[in-house]
Amino acid sequence: MPTFHNSTFPTFILTGVPGLEWAHAWISIPFCCLYFTALSGNTLILFTVLTEPSLHEPMYYFLSMLSTTDIGLCISTLVTVLGIFWVNTREISFSACLSQMFFIHLFTFMESSVLLAMAFDRFVAISNPLRYATILTHARITRIGLAVITRGTVILTPLVLLLKRLSFCRSLVLRHSYCFHPDVMKLSCSDTKINSAFGLTAIISTAGVDSIFILLSYVLIIRSVLNIASPEERKKAFSTCISHITAVAIFYIPLISLSFVHRFGKRAPPYVPTLIANVYLLIPPVMNPIIYSVKTKQIQKAMLKLYFLKPDP
Repeated sequence: MPTFHNSTFPTFILTGVPGLEWAHAWISIPFCCLYFTALSGNTLILFTVLTEPSLHEPMYYFLSMLSTTDIGLCISTLVTVLGIFWVNTREISFSACLSQMFFIHLFTFMESSVLLAMAFDRFVAISNPLRYATILTHARITRIGLAVITRGTVILTPLVLLLKRLSFCRSLVLRHSYCFHPDVMKLSCSDTKINSAFGLTAIISTAGVDSIFILLSYVLIIRSVLNIASPEERKKAFSTCISHITAVAIFYIPLISLSFVHRFGKRAPPYVPTLIANVYLLIPPVMNPIIYSVKTKQIQKAMLKLYFLKPDP
């Protein structure tokens, strides 16, 4: 039954998979597998990059940033998602909801920024390989990492603080198993025009702008590759981008799908937003380490060296 309350700091009710509450214990099994795969895979990538000297290059530093954001994204939702499926713990306080929302959106914005940085890395590596190491120095990579964190924090802080001014007097049942900004905002009985405008501005100024610059980077990359005389060298240059292009696709497609469902999918079955929301948060962290492990020979060699090939006595 819907829960109604009139409060500025309410307790929200999270939702599992609508209509399949009886099967939550069984549904938790694939979710546990996905979380385990995401956390173990990204931890493995991160540890490999940090401990293998041959991977101490800009491309792999950015990959370790991507793995870090994926780990953060998984941890941000793990407790509430598995809490619902295992023990039906659906209540979440307003403060806890805002904290979870902040970190979910922060790691999402950070992942978008890291994907942009990785596109720039590929552009420099292909268009100006002789100056690659001098352009992307350790100090510059560190500044890029700090800029990624700062940008997300600066944009999100007012977004979350603006929710504190709202009152909630409608149903307090959220549509997902975690706190999502549009979901929380829709439950308010206050005027949310400012919140909505700021939320739209935040997504455009992060994922929107990043996607445009990623596209521009690949236009420049294609132009640089077409200027290479050797067909073999062209193929080699393009092959270094395949992993990144796949990572961009699995990040942006679910993100765009979820945004469309929230804004235009009022007639969609209740389980559709839930499934898309979980795909949006889980598929990139699950797939990114698999993609880079399969497609990147240097990562494969480093993993074999560290974990499987023992040195001769």
